[in-house]
Amino acid sequence: MASVLNVKESKASERTVVVAGLPVALFSDELLAILVKSHFQDIKNEGGVVEDVIYPTRTKGVAYVTFKEKKVAENVIRKKNHYLEKKVIPTPLKVSHLSEKVFSSVNAILDLSVFRSQIILESLVMDLKRKIPTLCFSCLGPSGRISVRGSFLAIKRLRESLLSKASSLLEKNRNFITEGRKWDRQSPRRSLQRSNSVEPLRPSVPKTSRSGETLILDTDVFLYLKKKCKRYESILKSFHVLCQERVDGELTTICIQNAYAVSYPNNETHVKKLIEELSHVLHFELRKETINLEGKEAREKRNINVACEQLSSKYPQVLINSCKTHIDIIGSSSDIYSFKKEVMKLLRQRVRK
Repeated sequence: MASVLNVKESKASERTVVVAGLPVALFSDELLAILVKSHFQDIKNEGGVVEDVIYPTRTKGVAYVTFKEKKVAENVIRKKNHYLEKKVIPTPLKVSHLSEKVFSSVNAILDLSVFRSQIILESLVMDLKRKIPTLCFSCLGPSGRISVRGSFLAIKRLRESLLSKASSLLEKNRNFITEGRKWDRQSPRRSLQRSNSVEPLRPSVPKTSRSGETLILDTDVFLYLKKKCKRYESILKSFHVLCQERVDGELTTICIQNAYAVSYPNNETHVKKLIEELSHVLHFELRKETINLEGKEAREKRNINVACEQLSSKYPQVLINSCKTHIDIIGSSSDIYSFKKEVMKLLRQRVRK
């Protein structure tokens, strides 16, 4: 990662793009780096002379490509669709500027202990690694907890895979209990003997068939959706549903339920689909810049906050999320670039005074 940091701190950042979505399961790291360089040197892809390709990086499936000319980097970003081709099905790539902090990496902590009585946890983790190779897993802890890092979409796939596994195991439990009851009716004496020697089955996986719908979103996308998108509240009101939200670090869980008992049951599913579509669009449109407050004096921190507040009315589509250690600016790439530029300008003016 040292080379990536050097790029960010130098003028080369203006000529560098971030490439996400590389097919890590199909090729070795060395071959992927060659394929990426070849792709972005191709004129039909608006490419040009590639100065450097940094791969692998800390995030699986993400590479950094530095061009000799800034104009080529801009042309590559401007091109809407990029597909990596190599005698297989073309793989869509997501290309963005290095200074645009794309929501490409999410950290999550999983508690797999609920599966322990049904399956060997190590085998479950190996299966997940095979199914979703773009995720990075830490070592499995004795309590069944494990840390996972990867793109938001990969984390979403992970959740769906675990829910599917939970549902499958739950169904097996139900079938086992049903068969046991049939056997009990046929052999009451056996039933009595078994009840004295075997503990009753306890549910080892969470039930997935709860009332309402559950949706997991990237926290930054959710905050923007809730605070800046009028359509979000409009959807909830139109379909008479309520949302319970739980923010857990970089992920937010939304529970969608009908506001009234007489509401149509399909409303919850329809609202979930609409919010998913809206958040999916925002996931690819939004960018984030962070203003670091750590190590700064109280006066400087105050000036930064005041500058952000002054510009908030000028940039209504920019979300300002203030924390003790930093300020996140979320919006379109052009808006946050202009916003941060004006913040720096206001700060310089205050220093002169």
